[in-house]
Amino acid sequence: MLAALLVGSCSSDGGGDAAESSLDDLAVTGNEGTTAIDQPSLDDHLGNGPVDKLESDDAEGLAFMREEEKLAGDVYRALYEVWRLPIFDNIQAAEQTHTSAVESLLVRYDLADPALDRPAGDFENEALQNLYDELVARGSESTTEALAVGALIEELDISDLQARASTNPDIALVYANLERGSRNHLRAFTRQLDRNGLTYTPVHLTQDAFDDIVSTDTERGRGA
Repeated sequence: MLAALLVGSCSSDGGGDAAESSLDDLAVTGNEGTTAIDQPSLDDHLGNGPVDKLESDDAEGLAFMREEEKLAGDVYRALYEVWRLPIFDNIQAAEQTHTSAVESLLVRYDLADPALDRPAGDFENEALQNLYDELVARGSESTTEALAVGALIEELDISDLQARASTNPDIALVYANLERGSRNHLRAFTRQLDRNGLTYTPVHLTQDAFDDIVSTDTERGRGA
């Protein structure tokens, strides 16, 4: 079986209060913990604040996260076509709102969009392109491999969001909601694996951090 390959921790000085206070305004949690971003609410929030100058690390992080969120949805869409498991169909729809949320930040800060006009499975970032190809191939081996790939993606997403934590309030707000969604989706995939008698072993999160997530209930937002 495949080895397991948003934020309290994303909150940092300057952005934490905005992210924490607005979580329920953006996160919409549905069946099985599927967590989407309320795009109209996000657009309304972004349209009402000043546009701060971005650090170069923030700009690079947004470009990367735009494609990584796209990767999640594209992999799930491909695996749904192979296995027809509802979890992949439901979560890929939520992931589309995740990548759209990052796209909104790229537009707000007038940054190039690496995912613009790219079809499913096509990425500007070579490492993400290779990862997409690898994960679709692994997930096509069996349903349990597919579910492990789902857990892998969500764990990686949490780790990458934390590594790109920002003091910019807009970015902190979006990343907090994305990480919340990833925690819920990680719970959903590990529950499915548990039902199949399989235990997922984390790679990108510590065992303690992973256990803290999967041992707690789905984080509920609007729509629950």
